Amino acid sequence: MKKIVKTDRLVVLSALLVIMLCVYFVFLYKLQIIQGEDYSEKSANSIGTVQTVTAARGNILDRYGRVLVSNEACYNITINTSELFDEKDPNAVILKLVNFVKEHGGTYTDTLPVTTQPPFEYTDMTDAQKTALKAYLKDHDMNESASAVELMSYMRSRYKIDNNYSAEDTRTIAGLRYELNVRYAADSGTAPYVFVQDADMSLITAMLENDLPAVNVETSYVRKYSTQYAAHILGYIGMIQSADEYSDYKTQGYSMNALVGKEGAEKAFESYLHGTDGTANITSTADGTVTDTVYSKEPEPGDQVYLTIDESLQAATEQALASGIEDIKATNEANANAKGIEISDKNNNRITGGAAVVVDVKTGEPLAIASYPTFDLSTMKENIAKLSADKDAPMYDRALMGRYAPGSTFKPCTAIAGLSEGIINTNTTIRCNGVFTKYSDLGYSPVCWIWSQFKLTHGNENVVTAIRDSCNIFFYTVGDQLGIDKLDKYAYNFGLGKSTGIELAENTGIMASKEYKKDTYNEDWYNGDNVQAAIGQSYSLFTPLQMAEYCAAIADDGQRHTASILKMVRSYDYSTMVYQRAAEVLSTVESSQSNWSAVQQGMYLVATDPNGSAYDTFGHYSVKVAAKTGTAQTGSDSTANGMFICYAPYDDPQVAIAVSVEHAGAGKSLAPIAKSILDAYFGSQNTIDNTENELTILK
Repeated sequence: MKKIVKTDRLVVLSALLVIMLCVYFVFLYKLQIIQGEDYSEKSANSIGTVQTVTAARGNILDRYGRVLVSNEACYNITINTSELFDEKDPNAVILKLVNFVKEHGGTYTDTLPVTTQPPFEYTDMTDAQKTALKAYLKDHDMNESASAVELMSYMRSRYKIDNNYSAEDTRTIAGLRYELNVRYAADSGTAPYVFVQDADMSLITAMLENDLPAVNVETSYVRKYSTQYAAHILGYIGMIQSADEYSDYKTQGYSMNALVGKEGAEKAFESYLHGTDGTANITSTADGTVTDTVYSKEPEPGDQVYLTIDESLQAATEQALASGIEDIKATNEANANAKGIEISDKNNNRITGGAAVVVDVKTGEPLAIASYPTFDLSTMKENIAKLSADKDAPMYDRALMGRYAPGSTFKPCTAIAGLSEGIINTNTTIRCNGVFTKYSDLGYSPVCWIWSQFKLTHGNENVVTAIRDSCNIFFYTVGDQLGIDKLDKYAYNFGLGKSTGIELAENTGIMASKEYKKDTYNEDWYNGDNVQAAIGQSYSLFTPLQMAEYCAAIADDGQRHTASILKMVRSYDYSTMVYQRAAEVLSTVESSQSNWSAVQQGMYLVATDPNGSAYDTFGHYSVKVAAKTGTAQTGSDSTANGMFICYAPYDDPQVAIAVSVEHAGAGKSLAPIAKSILDAYFGSQNTIDNTENELTILK
């Protein structure tokens, strides 16, 4: 019988086993006896933490792919609360850190709305600060009406701030403890407190050299602006400032320290831009040296958002608006000086601001949205106090939030309503005698502008010449017969007093109506109200954006498109189309082509007939323009607001413009602003076509 295992094989296997055991025991001896003390010390000094890795925010680009806002890497200094409260005197550490930052020219995050020096008072609060303070008082069983002095007294006791600290130092310590409290309440203590955002490298180096306790340095991003224009459109980002604000974002996976859109496109398209943060397991030594980083979840960058705005046209529009307003100011001041009148806020005749909006006639897309005065996004945070105190409110978006009486620019709406409802036809003539006498026995006799200024009349007017001449008597008559209910129907279909569909914050304005007058003033509607509403006075107030879209609808035979400012969204690497918007019709003003032609011809004569109010500007212009001027009275002792609308080319409309300037006077003075914008638009078409062809990712 043969042996299953040969003896020589057993010897070899046994020898191998002995050798392996020897190696194993030698390794263990070296690890535990020779190097054991070193490994034990390293293990004791090794610290493992989980850190949020901020995802890069998506870029904002214009319609042709030119980057408007992007990212720039930065460093944030955060407070490690575990280390802080392991210190013998956390309050002393807080004061040391704050003073160190101040000494090195830095600023730190402190949103406690209490003055920094006694006697303590509440400062002017943002909505977020009000919400955060209210939540803090509630969480700490304090009365919501508690004074700032009472709050500081509570905080000194709550945080065991020694009485040896001065009142100023107490406020400093309390401010930082408040920040930590707000974050703990909102995020169960998991969100680190960003002590210094976008810290200067010299500050970071100095902190590390001085081995300051309880601070960590983390990488993040700040927004980089590639344009000095479009501040109101682009908006800005900021940190979440309250538990209530955070509650909306927490369900979307945001951390308490996330930077989120606060205004403009940054806020409107937050869901596309934000991206998803990642997490990393960080191993470091006791002195803070990172020895290992392992990503447990990779960050996912935000998407690239393309706006409908044309960066070049935006710049030209802002420049035209600013220079145009300065020219009007100079003219008004010269005229006032000649009459011995002072230009001032007291007299309510000083130009305080204005707006200009440019939209695509065929799609409704905003191509430029400008407000004056404006501000620089790149320096906004440093200048926020100055900007907020400026009496002309440069941060106020007049193009989307400002409401202005349309004046005579409303007359084309009245004309279309009258024509469509059969009140008049294109051949109807109404005689202008200077005074509307139908209700004179009731003491109401409104006049035509030509009568009040020159004691002249327009004579017989049809709808075309009435628009050219802006004859009040013609439109008083039409409005009186039409009635406000029918006029409202057409105004609303033009989008006046309605949302434009833009994703940014906007004011929907007011269209005069029976309901509005009753609800607001508890007064009945009278025939005289019909008359005033027909010429764009009464209670009607619209935004420049609404007026631009209204003008575009006139040019496009009644088609009103959405004013959405989002053109498309692509993935962060530009490879995938995430969203692409198609043109959308929001409403249609139904009327025959002959009616539209008559109204359009009237507006064309405003710009090209020597009797037209915009003839001085457009009478010999290279492009055919249709326009309407408006002068809206704002009070007997106040200089009127100016309004101007136009579209071009008249025979093949491409672009519509609305310009409004506060206390400018006659609307015709705004025509040169629109002309400068049209110069930029038509002068850049070849360049734009070439640019678009190069950017093949665009469709």
